Parts: sequence; structure tokens; C-alpha cells
Amino acid sequence: MTLPTRIGLAVGAVLALVVATLAFLALTDSPEPRATVEVAEGPSELVRDDSRVLGEPGSTGVTFVEFLDFECEACRATYPVVEQLRDVYGDRVTFVLRYLPLPGHVNAERAARAVESAALQGELEAMYSLMYETQVDWGESREPADALFRTYAEQLGLDLERYDADYASPEVAARVQRDVDDALRLGVTSTPTFYVDGELVQPRTVGDLVDPLEAALERAGAAG
Repeated sequence: MTLPTRIGLAVGAVLALVVATLAFLALTDSPEPRATVEVAEGPSELVRDDSRVLGEPGSTGVTFVEFLDFECEACRATYPVVEQLRDVYGDRVTFVLRYLPLPGHVNAERAARAVESAALQGELEAMYSLMYETQVDWGESREPADALFRTYAEQLGLDLERYDADYASPEVAARVQRDVDDALRLGVTSTPTFYVDGELVQPRTVGDLVDPLEAALERAGAAG
């Protein structure tokens, strides 16, 4: 059985639901026009030296980049697919997380700051996963979820004094905004948006994610 076939069997059923969700939510999760948003000048970078990486960097130099919004329902629907891809390719491919909180979501930027604050204490993945697992509890709410996110930090055993300081810090806010600025310079205005080895990918089938990964790994001499 070929690797794409194995992946297809593992995630095909999930992706079938994701495709329908993406098609529908592409309209509702697109951000409001950003004409009034000021983007800092400078070159755009898809992956920075200190971009957040899920797990360990892969062995081949191949990258899988996702611009995401933790309040985006399509991102939550895609989350298990990305996790399946990580299970198969994680030792060879570097999975990069870029924040892109959409302006219509009250808690998206707050969630990104909570995840970044957890990352500063070595708990990036735990908070990243928790945000998607609990999104139904706070997503699409018009009420700020700062206090709720703090309970997640406590649940993960974080140093709460440090978490509070980081969550409110200009440095963490700037880190999130830097990802937003990079996205806008790249022309990325909706979530989730994927890049495989620097190339934009717009998935409609499982092969649309697997095939570019396989091709990139083959170019890197690491397919199989």
C-alpha cells in the first residue's frame, strides 16, 4: 500500500467533512476588508527563524505552514487532519504555526496571545490543542474570554504570574501582530491558509495536501 493511500485511509473521512466546511466557511470566515489596517513596512517572510514549530523540526528542510485563527471553525475542522499529517510526516517535515486572528472574531487575538504565552513556558502544543478542543465553549462569543483562557493556563500547570505578565505584554502582542503583518504582505486574508515548501496549497481532497508533501520530500530525497 502506498503512503498516499495509507494517509487517505487515515484521514479521508475527516477531510471529506473538512472540505464541505471549508467551502461554506470560506465566505463567513473571510476577514473584514483591511484597507484601514496599517501594516509595518518590511519584507514578507513565510517562515521566520523563530516561527513557532509544532513538535520538532523535520529532518529534510521541507515545511508545512498554516496561517490560522483559533476562533475559525474551518481551522478547528482541519485540526485533526493536520494532526494526522504530523503523525506520518512529522519526523521529516517541519510544521510551522503562524497566527492570523481575523478582525471579526472577538477572542481570536486573545487566543493567539494565550497560546504564545504558553509557548514561552514550553507548552505551545498543549495550549494549541486545548484551544481547538474547547472552541465551542468560547468561539463566536462577543464576550472577552481572557479569564477563561487563564483557567486553561492554570489547567496546564503554567506559572500564572508569568502567564499574566506575558499575556498582557507588548512583546507577545507584537509577536502575534508580526505574523499578521507577514500574512497580509503575502496576500493571505483568510484561514486556514496552507503553504507546502513555500507554495500556496488550497486543499479540496486529501491528495491536495499529501501530493505536495510527497513531491517536496522527493525533491529533498526523503520520500517513502
